[in-house]
Amino acid sequence: MAGRLLAIGECMVELMQAEGGLMRKSFAGDTFNTAYYARQFLPADWSVEYLSAVGKDMISDEMLAFMEGHGIGTDHVARIDGRSPGLYMIHLKDGERSFSYWRSVSAAKLLARDGDRLRAAIEASDIIVFSGITLAILPAEDVETLLAELRRAKAAGKRVVFDPNIRPRLWDDADRMRAAITEGARAATLVMPSLDDEVTHFGDAGLDETVARYRALGVDGLVVKDGAEGATLVFAENRDHVPSARVEKIVDTTSAGDSFNGGFLARLATGASPTQAARFAADVAAAVIQHHGALVAKDKLPNG
Repeated sequence: MAGRLLAIGECMVELMQAEGGLMRKSFAGDTFNTAYYARQFLPADWSVEYLSAVGKDMISDEMLAFMEGHGIGTDHVARIDGRSPGLYMIHLKDGERSFSYWRSVSAAKLLARDGDRLRAAIEASDIIVFSGITLAILPAEDVETLLAELRRAKAAGKRVVFDPNIRPRLWDDADRMRAAITEGARAATLVMPSLDDEVTHFGDAGLDETVARYRALGVDGLVVKDGAEGATLVFAENRDHVPSARVEKIVDTTSAGDSFNGGFLARLATGASPTQAARFAADVAAAVIQHHGALVAKDKLPNG
């Protein structure tokens, strides 16, 4: 059955290490990465769209061409004078990554400024994906604009997917961060948090407390990712655990969670059970972390 997945957020210029001390340029960002991996595994009758904003400069032209070249629609990406995409650099140590960011004039901060455009894009979609980073980069009034439209989508029976993806340095206040993450989850039907983020920033004692907190917000489905320990799935009254896939050598953990999300949503959208979808998503994430960068070519991924 045909459908449409819409991801909302910020795509950035990515600089990663290459041979001989050089840097390699690409484009990535949490919700865009999820869209990219969903596109790899969704059938051709599903469309994948991105909603964001970029500038009118050359690097913005390159970013849009990159999206379209990978099968991701850009009709809902606004062009804004005087702005440009943000940029980040990946630093690696023993396969674990850290980042440096330059995003002060990021056009994506204005992605929710046009409420009519936002509503039209969401109403035309079956699955809507957003994240805590999406909320973190927006002005407070635009956060409410976005959440209001997502609440409408949830009430209309659409699948609204939220990855809290907590990044405290993007927020000016920890209490505001927690409040926005909570409201983001309340607007969603499916929440896909990382357990270590929830323990660190919400003070959860462990998995059960994270599950109880999100279920109390009216979330229909919950996928709690716990790195090498796998993922816990809670849908209605059913609870299951899916182990992570075995990896001999971790090269780069960038986009591990995003690729899991994309693989999971693609399988779920096409009729798999949550457990089946999570097993496939674990294989996707395992393949991704054995290569450099956020976006790994399809020929290096599991057969979809």
